[in-house]
Amino acid sequence: MDYPKKLINEVRQRSKGMKLEGINSGSGPRYPLLMIVGEAPGRNEIVNNIPFSGDAGKELDKSLKQIGLTRDQVYITSAVRSRPYSIKKVFSKRENKEVTKYPNRKPTKKEILAHAPFLDYEIAYAQPKLIVALGNTGLERLIGPGHKISAEHGKVIKNTSILKLNKQKDGYIWSEEKYTIFPEYHPAAVFYNRKLAKDIKKDWEVIKPFILKEEKYE
Repeated sequence: MDYPKKLINEVRQRSKGMKLEGINSGSGPRYPLLMIVGEAPGRNEIVNNIPFSGDAGKELDKSLKQIGLTRDQVYITSAVRSRPYSIKKVFSKRENKEVTKYPNRKPTKKEILAHAPFLDYEIAYAQPKLIVALGNTGLERLIGPGHKISAEHGKVIKNTSILKLNKQKDGYIWSEEKYTIFPEYHPAAVFYNRKLAKDIKKDWEVIKPFILKEEKYE
């Protein structure tokens, strides 16, 4: 996805002063069988400009393969398209001195709002019918605060509006268009809790019948 220069400038202005690095554009075809909305790119994604690369990307590829899809059939993006980072000073035993590090972190609500024009633009472009929300950030960006993957993973939210920027671009309104949303654990979740692997595999099976139906009418 090549974002229009005007859109990039708008988001950069909205993000001014925020601890965000680079811009990693979303990727995928128009009218995909599935759209995937994650949280934000990490360091790998900013360097290689490939959404969901690295170990998390490999886990996502496994889930897609499980339901008979490849990356070129899906549109992959996230709530924030820059890498949110924090600044931490730590003592390095190897260097025997204090060093500054810039690790990934979860984006703030202000950062998600600042990057809302990107996601709105991508949804308008791709026009997906089925959207997978990976993790709490992606889910709340689509259907509002208070929704948790731990409680809603594996469920199907049919024929629902999603949040998009209002005309003033300082908050959200509900879309007129309707979508089917699948709340799913973020692929990286399995690295912190291996027990989730079975749940993740089971949850993606819920999506499969919807994909088969979409393929039938392509």
